[in-house]
Amino acid sequence: MSPEMRSPYERALGSQLSELHPVLQRYFAAIPAGSVGVGDGIFERFGTQRWWLRPILQWLARRHVIAPGMHYQVPFRIENRTVAGQQTAARTLKLESGTWTMVDAVSVSESGQVVDVLGRPALVEASFDVAADEGGLSLSSRGVTVRLGPIRLPVPKVIRPVIALSERFDAEAALQKVSLTVDVPALGRVYEYHGSFTYRIQEED
Repeated sequence: MSPEMRSPYERALGSQLSELHPVLQRYFAAIPAGSVGVGDGIFERFGTQRWWLRPILQWLARRHVIAPGMHYQVPFRIENRTVAGQQTAARTLKLESGTWTMVDAVSVSESGQVVDVLGRPALVEASFDVAADEGGLSLSSRGVTVRLGPIRLPVPKVIRPVIALSERFDAEAALQKVSLTVDVPALGRVYEYHGSFTYRIQEED
């Protein structure tokens, strides 16, 4: 299969792809043209307890990056597509205040890292090492850049967020599990989400 026909995750994982649970292999594969991957589930926790972050998080929420506040038992739907070699995702959450959508687009760098660009328009770019981990997938951030139009501002290591994401399949519950944490030096945990969902690939409406 040519690189253009594989998803960024498939290209980044290489031979490790076969170490993923079959359900995750399907989830991280390229979505066929004319189709969409759809997941429905619940975030048990989503957000942050850091109330003083609210002003900047409200701005980030308007850019579809992250939302302020801590939310519990949040229904959500994710829609994945493969577009021009990128894996795009839109996660729509049913918050108490109404629906809100987080968007991102994933590609792979020449060095083999996964690069995730969040926001509409693009605002935050994070590069990750990716690895198979006992049947699951683990992502560990290596760099974060803020994008303001043509200006790119790498976040210095002393204040750079450390982002860790884990995707696993719980065969007993027949659910896919996702967990993300964001920690900042000297501040600790500033953002997180943990949820589970079912997933299918269907034709576009």
